[in-house]
Amino acid sequence: MSLLTVGSVAFDAIETPFGKTDKIIGGAGTYIALSASFFEKNQGICAVVGEDFPQEMLDKLSSHNVNLEGLQVKKGEKTFFWSGKYHNDMNTRDTLITELNVLEHFDPIVPDSYQSHDYLMLGNLSPQVQSTVIERMNKRPKLVAMDTMNFWMDIAMDDLKKTISMVDLLILNDEEARQLSGEYSLVKAAKKIKEIGCKYLIIKKGEHGALLFHGEEVFYAPALPLEEVFDPTGAGDTFAGGFMGYLSATDDISFENMKRAVIVGSALASYCCEKFGTEKLTTINKKEVEARINEFVALANFDMKELVTE
Repeated sequence: MSLLTVGSVAFDAIETPFGKTDKIIGGAGTYIALSASFFEKNQGICAVVGEDFPQEMLDKLSSHNVNLEGLQVKKGEKTFFWSGKYHNDMNTRDTLITELNVLEHFDPIVPDSYQSHDYLMLGNLSPQVQSTVIERMNKRPKLVAMDTMNFWMDIAMDDLKKTISMVDLLILNDEEARQLSGEYSLVKAAKKIKEIGCKYLIIKKGEHGALLFHGEEVFYAPALPLEEVFDPTGAGDTFAGGFMGYLSATDDISFENMKRAVIVGSALASYCCEKFGTEKLTTINKKEVEARINEFVALANFDMKELVTE
């Protein structure tokens, strides 16, 4: 099948308790496309970069079978840049710098070659940009998924809810789910969010795994305990890319297959955390990914003996 990703291709500068970086490659679209490429070889991306973005990274995306026809390069302009510092718990961070640059007026162009793509992943961008992409598709994909964040809930809640009503699957973290729904219980939060219009919902819980909701069905996947977490930046986008890449490659959107996709996404996200930026995603191979998936399976797999009662 085929997957279209819409998201930022950007620069990051990151500081964690394990070290700090100068400008490195980041962006939701980058993580999603690289992660999905382990399964889906027919990919396109809609994004925008400035003239300062390195050709070497564009070539790397191409080498991962990502079609760049929908990636705009703005001459004389600068690429989106974000800088952040993580606290000791690695779950919270402070934003130090945000420079929108080319992303401020991003108008996503969907080339003709993308119009037949079967799956659509909308990375974290403004709800208006996300809905514009859906409207510009000549044929609705089999599954439309989106990510979002607290920022859009703070400044564009109405637009966000409208966009959520247009998609099949929403991916967000536990803090975002609570803010969007006004409910602390994630089960109650899921019910309220699905009332907005999406059929499926994934709530990521960081080091505590992820929850998948559809109707009355719920699936929980644990997170793999890691000895060291160097950088959680992009882990959520990597999860989304692995999830959507697997669904697209298998072309099966049943709840049972989505469970498998959650494990695939979790496995790739765990790799992402082991190095800064996209470094790990560009150095591992499919065999290593399959081995990590098997670790997840072993983590939660057990036989239950018949209970003995007196």
